[in-house]
Amino acid sequence: MADNLMADKSVAAIPSQRPSVPASLFVVCFALACINAAFFPAGLLSGIWIWGADGLGIPTDFVNVWAAGKLVLQGHPALAWDWDVQRQLELDLLKQDFPGYFAWHYPPPFLFVAAFLAQFPYITGFAGWVYASFIPFALAMRAIVGRGFGLLLAAGFPALFSNALVGQNGCLTAALVGGTLYWLPVRPVLAGICLGLLTYKPQYGLLFPVVLIATQRWTAVVSATVTALVLAVASLVAFGLDSWQAFFHWLPMFSQAFLTEGKATWWKLQSLFSLVRYFGGSEALGWTFQWVLTAAVAVVLVTLWRSRVRYSLKAAALAIGLLLTTPYLFMYDMMVQAIAVAWLVRIGLHDGFRRYELPAFGCIAALQITFMLTGIPLGLAANLLVGGLVLARAGSWWRRQPVSSQTALAAA
Repeated sequence: MADNLMADKSVAAIPSQRPSVPASLFVVCFALACINAAFFPAGLLSGIWIWGADGLGIPTDFVNVWAAGKLVLQGHPALAWDWDVQRQLELDLLKQDFPGYFAWHYPPPFLFVAAFLAQFPYITGFAGWVYASFIPFALAMRAIVGRGFGLLLAAGFPALFSNALVGQNGCLTAALVGGTLYWLPVRPVLAGICLGLLTYKPQYGLLFPVVLIATQRWTAVVSATVTALVLAVASLVAFGLDSWQAFFHWLPMFSQAFLTEGKATWWKLQSLFSLVRYFGGSEALGWTFQWVLTAAVAVVLVTLWRSRVRYSLKAAALAIGLLLTTPYLFMYDMMVQAIAVAWLVRIGLHDGFRRYELPAFGCIAALQITFMLTGIPLGLAANLLVGGLVLARAGSWWRRQPVSSQTALAAA
């Protein structure tokens, strides 16, 4: 059975006698998948997830989605960005106080999702969002890995627990990144649509254009641009100009609160910027380190994508590069790391795993789990480890001659 990226000559087929999944990798993924599958239904029934046994709602991130959607349904979409209005609605819903804010800061197009979810009771919307958003993520992982094991890898990825626990959108983000990278070589229009939908997370909008323009993938660029414009116009019609004005008005305040004052606490963020702040560095020092890393990653990615390195490594490098270059990175955003890992697993199942790769995967999982148990910000270390695996596989990519846009992609 062939393990093709798509039915396209640009991606080499894998022989029918495919190597099996290493037992250690399967067992670890299976165990983590069982934990994820069992905890949330049990948590819902026992009152430790979404709604407490005391009859009070548990304060988590999803409450801002539901509250924003409720304001849309009430005819006041622009108020979704008002921190005080949002907080009062959240207090009325949860029936208990909580420190700080669960503020809404997404661009207006994401109000379509929020408004849809707010039509349901809070528990239904929360749980439904968690499980429904997992489906495209799992399908993207299955497609990238190229066999059914991709579903197990998706279900057992450690960051999935953090994402589901608070009802965040990490699965959707990872699915769109995965869809963009999966379809880019063979279905650039579909890839561009995924990328255009990803504009609900603007912090991921830096590296994709750089790479696409550097490699002259104009069809994907046009498709992404058109999709983003359609979303913007649709949200303008649906929610009014006031919603966009509110978004831009509150955005600097959000940046001030989270990236200057550290309102979310630095240990929750997993970027280099936040790590510098976590250890007491100044904001200027944090930005200096972050911009140096961002520039270095951009240079590496452009060079790598213009080389003859196999496409799987290019895709993995871009996926992990997205995480390394944004200062605003929570553990639920680490779901995108699963996309990079899936491309590496694809290569390992095709060519065989190098002796250090499976232990490295174990370390990556352990770093995420350690954060969940201790609160020590280890996400950057995990991302750097994934990046190291990609570069180790790529070899002397910087010495290779550029490949023209007409040259077929190397084997995935």
